[in-house]
Amino acid sequence: MEPNPPTRARGSRKLSAAEKEQAKHVSLARIGRLFTQHRGRLAGVVLIIVVSSILAMASPFLLREVIDRALPERDVRLLVWLVLGMVAVAAVTAALGVVQTWQSTKVGQLVMHRLRVDVFTHLQRQSVGFFTRTRTGEVQSRITNDIGGMEAVVTNTATSIASNLTTAVATAVAMAALSWRLSLVSLVVLPPAIYLTRKVASMRREITAQRQRELADLNVTIEEGLSVSGVRLSKTMGAGGAVIRRFTESSERLIDLELRSELAGRWRMASMSIIFAAIPAIIYLSAGLPMTAGSLSIGTLVAFTGLQAGLFRPLMGLLGVGVQLTSSLALFARIFEYLDLPVEVAEPAYPKPLPAVRGHLRFEDVTFAYPGSETAAVAGVSLDVPAGTSLALVGETGSGKSTIAALIARLYDPGSGRITIDGVDLRDLRLADLASVVGVVSQETYLLHTTVRENLRYAKPDATDAEIEAAAAAARIHDLIASLPEGYDTVVGSRGYRFSGGEQQRIAIARTLLRDPRILVLDEATSALDNETERAVQRAFDDLAEGRTTITIAHRLSTVRAADQIAVVDHGRIIERGTHDSLVAGAGAYATLAA
Repeated sequence: MEPNPPTRARGSRKLSAAEKEQAKHVSLARIGRLFTQHRGRLAGVVLIIVVSSILAMASPFLLREVIDRALPERDVRLLVWLVLGMVAVAAVTAALGVVQTWQSTKVGQLVMHRLRVDVFTHLQRQSVGFFTRTRTGEVQSRITNDIGGMEAVVTNTATSIASNLTTAVATAVAMAALSWRLSLVSLVVLPPAIYLTRKVASMRREITAQRQRELADLNVTIEEGLSVSGVRLSKTMGAGGAVIRRFTESSERLIDLELRSELAGRWRMASMSIIFAAIPAIIYLSAGLPMTAGSLSIGTLVAFTGLQAGLFRPLMGLLGVGVQLTSSLALFARIFEYLDLPVEVAEPAYPKPLPAVRGHLRFEDVTFAYPGSETAAVAGVSLDVPAGTSLALVGETGSGKSTIAALIARLYDPGSGRITIDGVDLRDLRLADLASVVGVVSQETYLLHTTVRENLRYAKPDATDAEIEAAAAAARIHDLIASLPEGYDTVVGSRGYRFSGGEQQRIAIARTLLRDPRILVLDEATSALDNETERAVQRAFDDLAEGRTTITIAHRLSTVRAADQIAVVDHGRIIERGTHDSLVAGAGAYATLAA
């Protein structure tokens, strides 16, 4: 029997009151600011639209002259000029339309590019804590699905508004010039059209938000179900059927939401179409009534009905843009939510330099608790690690050792106290400067799906091949890589699955060593290695530790016996400190661990 992992409730989840409120309060001014730096190009587009709209208004008047003068009077010369004028108007407006589309699409794509880069950059600045709280598929969905869903709005909205508004105004003026009485008859449809459009927009906004959340859930299922780790888990746990059902149910809910999104308000808009179709008939009836009969020429009537049909198109376009913009507010709300996230680990406003790094590391009464936790993971820790010396952190699993290592790399900031390198608070250092000083090798390795060479060069983009090979040799992995048919150009595979766990870890070690950091943090760095390889790598670490400050976290105490000082961590506190011999002689917690 297959295990059945928890699945989401059937049916589309309704928006919470907070989510509805968030979408409602997206500022149109903020959306407008996305286009600010493209004002010049947009002004050019608007100018093209205005010129096109004015030119297009000439056609009905040319048509009236054809019907009322050129044809009845059999004036061939006038007829030819009028026809050539109609063709010229069509050609010029078509050419201007191509230029307008090119420019407006370029503006839209530039805005989309800026949004994608801004969201990605801002998320890169978030602390590790954000990514431990957020599903990977959710983040990917906002950058791809949500921003992609905004493409039509961002690309076409501004120009659609300008184009339709200009056309509507020009058409209305031309209609009034032909017959102001018939113009009034044509415009009676506006109030119900505006009312119905607002109703439809409200419906689509909520459906759009639900659809994007369902797309995010689908992305999460794909991420969890089709990654190498996810496939291995589902196969070994026999959960393949349950994963497929979860994906199928999510996809079915998307079908329902897509249908609802497309059909929302369709019957209302269909009613408007009937009314629009009836208006020409009313105009013909008005022209034929005894009180108005003979006051309009046939040419004027034909030209007017042509203009009237042309008026409803831009009016409906404007109303359609309103529906599209309102329904997209849910997408903007999700994107702006990410852009408004506070940066927990921020760059200093006035960074301090570290001109000559010695590597003297100090913890001064440091306390830290993970967001949402009431218990401190690190509590009142004070440590002094002189430059060039080694510190080993030992203790039971979950005691806080890895959290201390994360604080050294400034993956988090302490809630109180401070951590310094050569007397400078880590929060006063540029993040890039800190990364060049502190190198971390953790028990969880992550290799990019590219070649071994590019994985190593990730740490130092300008590294030479000789430097890459030297780092690999120091990590005792060079001989293995060199023996492969493609050597350093071997693709490691997704998450490094081309190599064994121990080989992945040695590549990760080489990647860190390539940066030559003054402070080396080894968080269970040899946990995936066999005894013989561990001893070889440990000898390499011993050689590399010369002149460096080294912090080692290990469960196997044999790897830390020679450390200059050993600190025993328990529930986030340092309960013992000393050398291996002194701690064993003290018969305390360390002696128990070493027994």
